[in-house]
Amino acid sequence: MMVSQPMADPPPSPVDLKRRHDRRILALALPALGALAADPLVSLVDTAFVGQLGSVPLAALGINASIFAFAFIIFNFLAYGTTPMVGRAVGRGDRADAAAVALQALTLAALVGGAALVLLQVLAQPIATVMGATGALRDPTLTYLRIRAFAGPAVLLMMAGHGIFRGFQDTRTPLLVSLGLNLVNLVLDPLLIFGLGWGLAGAAVATVTAQWVGALWFLWLLLGPRRTRLGIDRLYLPALRTLVPLIRVGWDLSVRSIALVGTMTLATAVAARVGIVEVAAHQIAAQLWLFLALVVDALAIAAQALVSKYLGAHSRRSARAVANRTLVWGLGTGVILCVGFAALAPFLPYAFTSDAAVIAAVLAVFPFVALLQPLNALVFVGDGIMMGAEAFRYLALTMLLSAGGAAAVLLAVVPLGWGLPGVWWGLTTLMGLRALTLAWGYWGPTRVLRPG
Repeated sequence: MMVSQPMADPPPSPVDLKRRHDRRILALALPALGALAADPLVSLVDTAFVGQLGSVPLAALGINASIFAFAFIIFNFLAYGTTPMVGRAVGRGDRADAAAVALQALTLAALVGGAALVLLQVLAQPIATVMGATGALRDPTLTYLRIRAFAGPAVLLMMAGHGIFRGFQDTRTPLLVSLGLNLVNLVLDPLLIFGLGWGLAGAAVATVTAQWVGALWFLWLLLGPRRTRLGIDRLYLPALRTLVPLIRVGWDLSVRSIALVGTMTLATAVAARVGIVEVAAHQIAAQLWLFLALVVDALAIAAQALVSKYLGAHSRRSARAVANRTLVWGLGTGVILCVGFAALAPFLPYAFTSDAAVIAAVLAVFPFVALLQPLNALVFVGDGIMMGAEAFRYLALTMLLSAGGAAAVLLAVVPLGWGLPGVWWGLTTLMGLRALTLAWGYWGPTRVLRPG
């Protein structure tokens, strides 16, 4: 009598695989979106409260916001570089290596954050002068700058914390920390600014306190209750030589970030030379354009985490499949944003200004803002895929190429009289070149993420 063997489960169908990838993408992207949206709330809350103190404190806060945004953007590799390095280790089941990368990222964040604190204190006066903080603006700008500088190490430790947890396929914990520190800032701002009468200095102390709460929260989670589960079996100070790979990644991503921020800054400078109305309109259009990038950036974070994990597990086919699905999600999101922008075009500018000339200028470039959304989405997700594949040098070089092409267009705007639409043709050039170079890296003969 023959004993029948149990039948093996059939392999999942292509539709089932797509649904599985979709669930994983959304499970990472939705909490990441919440964390990304929560990050700017600290500055928004500060602006709302400080605005009640008068125009001088508000102007001083605005100057400092620009200083700190530029000072720390070059260190965002602590998040975007750490995620794929941890994710790849997790994918191959090497928790010890993932833990080593985590400790390296935290160590580098503490070292660089400490150096940034010292530099900001030493160079506070020349920095304020370069930013135009003279006369009545000088003292409040310096007061806020010197206090806020003490948050430097905390900001970088939080960047590392975000990157580490994303690499471990966990975007919910960073969301919780982001919401928590925002709550601390929301409570302390009115108490210190108005209750104790500290004014602008109170806003700085509230922000520093909130950011250190976030940093210490990350450290407690990583080195405390979740330590064993994350594979951090023992605590040690990494040797300086072990930080070299992360520093190399940091260099490439810093070059990329500086080229991108430099191009956006050049666009604003050119708009200012076109005219006062034009630069005001450009500010509104650019902020709308950049704010909605957060929606797609959440998908890019999911791509980083999943692609690096599958590559670590030596499953290039799965890495390619999840990358393809994330691109589909990105394109769909971009189309929805495009349609939404087009529908709201008659109303959105009025939410920012009542000046008829500025509104007319915004409406003149609004088609750029709307129609670029699908392209932007593909570019941001493509960036995330390349980071997940650790193609950091490729991203740096292609960003330099794209920024150079955009700069050539932007520098021709004023001499050729192209006006504000010319500025936006420059930004279109930037995104178009980024899309082409990313497409070459993804689908070209030397692609960094080969299928199979």
